[in-house]
Amino acid sequence: MQVVEKLNEGLSRVLEVTIAKGDLTQKLDAKIAEITPKMNIKGFRPGKVPQAHVRKMYGKELMGEIIQETLNATTEQAMKDANIRPASQPELKPIGDIEGVIEGKSDLAYEIAVEMMPIFTPIEPASIELTRPVYEPTDADIDEALKTVVAGSKQFEAKTGKSVKATDGDKLIIDFVGKLGDEVFEGGSAEGAELIIGSGQFIPGFEEQLIGAKKGEVKTLNVTFPENYGAKNLAGKAATFETTVQDILAPKEGEADDELAKSLGLESLQALKDILKTQLQQQYGQASRFKMKRALLDVLDEKHSFELPKRMLEAEFNGIWQQVEQDKANGQLAEEDAGKSEQELKDEYMKIAERRVRLGLVLAEIGTRQNVQVTDQEVNQAIMQEARNYPGQERQVFEFYTKNPGAAAQIRAPIYEEKVCDLIFSLAKVTDTPISKEDLLKEEEEA
Repeated sequence: MQVVEKLNEGLSRVLEVTIAKGDLTQKLDAKIAEITPKMNIKGFRPGKVPQAHVRKMYGKELMGEIIQETLNATTEQAMKDANIRPASQPELKPIGDIEGVIEGKSDLAYEIAVEMMPIFTPIEPASIELTRPVYEPTDADIDEALKTVVAGSKQFEAKTGKSVKATDGDKLIIDFVGKLGDEVFEGGSAEGAELIIGSGQFIPGFEEQLIGAKKGEVKTLNVTFPENYGAKNLAGKAATFETTVQDILAPKEGEADDELAKSLGLESLQALKDILKTQLQQQYGQASRFKMKRALLDVLDEKHSFELPKRMLEAEFNGIWQQVEQDKANGQLAEEDAGKSEQELKDEYMKIAERRVRLGLVLAEIGTRQNVQVTDQEVNQAIMQEARNYPGQERQVFEFYTKNPGAAAQIRAPIYEEKVCDLIFSLAKVTDTPISKEDLLKEEEEA
């Protein structure tokens, strides 16, 4: 293999690689010698096919495979010898008559056009100084969270009075039998079912017809199943439900007490408060980490300046700009961007793309030097978490990521970034500083 550097400008490199035709012919001879004893061709005894016949029948096909294998191996070796760490997939351009190469008459010559990763020395994590904003949940915060729990834990009590009728918000205990015409359909009957009027848990029209019903009353409800109803045999069809109201319960004001805690599976109100305090600490801790990470990224961006790989930058910008155009088409463009020209927007978002690419390269370099690794177990856990966002399709989502390296890499990348940041936090000089809850939870755009 002969390699000649034809271009060396910035991060761009072009290498011309030549592999002698004799080397390719030797590989073809070896391949034919390897497979001939295993071949079973009509007209020849097993293992007795002449190599000349195999060459005549399959020589071009085998040479094509050898050329592809050679391109892969020599491209990798040529870049390694030239100390090139590719920033993107290299482009290969054949030189000369490829048909002559396949026929064994010409050398294999091609160009490798590649953009290399920039070479730079990242800042030492131990030299970085950071401030960590800290806020501890107060009793007032816990009480506020407790109010939310009370509001979300509806409680009911028996409705009393001279003439008890169901109203919006009441919980009814009902028995019902569903029919299509005169026929009872499968899955349309239940006893002791709980229904809160106005909750929308039953098909449209069902709940509303129970307003005004009395305890013990039997009502025939007329409904029509939605066209997109899950059960195709019911979709769009009219049905009746013979419904008996067994009991009517009215909502009551919830109280923060031991009974509430026990209804949630806890021993006492204090146990519930302890859990709420832990949850708030986690919430505030995540907000604190977010702000400290933002400060870290600002430091890394300020301390590093180097040429960025053009293709990597273009890919990042195109991804951002595609989202901007989509937001614009949907009328969802950010208010601060609405009055800007397209060129002004492109200039601003190009700066964002530059920052993201630069920070990605810096974090990757620090991670490499500190030997940060992402395990397969961590990736699989993240994939499983992603799959849970698609109920009923978990298996297909998991298989998609495990069978597509590019998709799996998108899952791995943020895990790697967070691990590098955690490493830097552990090595940097970090000072805790009290902050108000309002300032801690103030939203900021993440870089």
